[in-house]
Amino acid sequence: MKALVALILLVQLPIHKAVPAAPSAPLGCDDPESEAAAEAAVNYINGHSHHGYKFALNRIEDIRVVPQGPNNDIMFLELDLLETTCPILSPTPLANCSVRSFAEHAVEGDCDVKLQKLDGTFSVLASKCHSHADSAEDIVKICPDCPLLVSLNNTEVLETVSAALNDYNSKTTDSYLRLLEIGRAKIQFHPAHVVVTEFAVGATNCTAEQAKANVEACQLLPEDQSNFGFCTATMVKRPSQDLKVDCQLYGHQVPAPDIPLLSRPGVTYIHPGHDTSAGLAPSAVGFTNHNLGLAHNNPVASESSSSEILRSMLSAKSVAKRAVAEAAQHDKVPRPVGFVPPPPPCPGKIRHFDI
Repeated sequence: MKALVALILLVQLPIHKAVPAAPSAPLGCDDPESEAAAEAAVNYINGHSHHGYKFALNRIEDIRVVPQGPNNDIMFLELDLLETTCPILSPTPLANCSVRSFAEHAVEGDCDVKLQKLDGTFSVLASKCHSHADSAEDIVKICPDCPLLVSLNNTEVLETVSAALNDYNSKTTDSYLRLLEIGRAKIQFHPAHVVVTEFAVGATNCTAEQAKANVEACQLLPEDQSNFGFCTATMVKRPSQDLKVDCQLYGHQVPAPDIPLLSRPGVTYIHPGHDTSAGLAPSAVGFTNHNLGLAHNNPVASESSSSEILRSMLSAKSVAKRAVAEAAQHDKVPRPVGFVPPPPPCPGKIRHFDI
């Protein structure tokens, strides 16, 4: 009898179901954690780029976080970058590099990056980037007489670089310099005909005086003594002819441990049958800028292919579109006077300007 009474009382007790924990709010593109992840991604991209210039963050377009366990998240970022004035070989920290202005014919980079955040530390698992210059039409609208980017293998560009390097080597008492690559080139036709070039150089094992006797014997210094630099040259062709050259050598730099010497950014060592006289990577011939065509997959990371990044980013965009639609429905609810809706979590703020 006592057992029956106890059973009846047990059945009559209120049943309290466990309330599931509320899901955490999605990470916004301008949240500190997002910006920290973007900084790690940009540093990785610049550290593994081999040509052209360093890029700076302009905007976080999208972010998606997939929890993997305690203190372990996989993050997918979609980034907009802008080219800076710092060559990839320059030791100048990115924070001190100026982004090229819109009128200088800016170059934009688009990157999809997959990272892991483990115990507070970010590591890049995969990345896929490409870059493109702004259209000439956009530049002409705001600055009709500004010089515009031209093909890196333009005949006038090659002539200017050759004349500039010959002029510098004929006057210096230091090492004879060889061309590594042409970085940028612009031509202005009005009110004067001007060719402006930027190019990377490397010191050789000859002095400029020794090179006069046998220039073919002058080779880039070995990796453990290498000294690279950068030159700018301006040639006025009309109404009068003039040439100005300025070169800066950076001194020997020790690369990061995870970057092999022979694949150091911006450096192309001459191999038999490899013509580097024009200073152009094969991928740059016929183009106005070096494409930030970085594709990287970490072989030890699971699911780290570039195609997986794109699939994940597309999925994230679908989720974002649904969120926007839901927000639109939510906004139909009457609001108090003076109510200001919070900004959408993504895309984030534009740090420089939009192309």
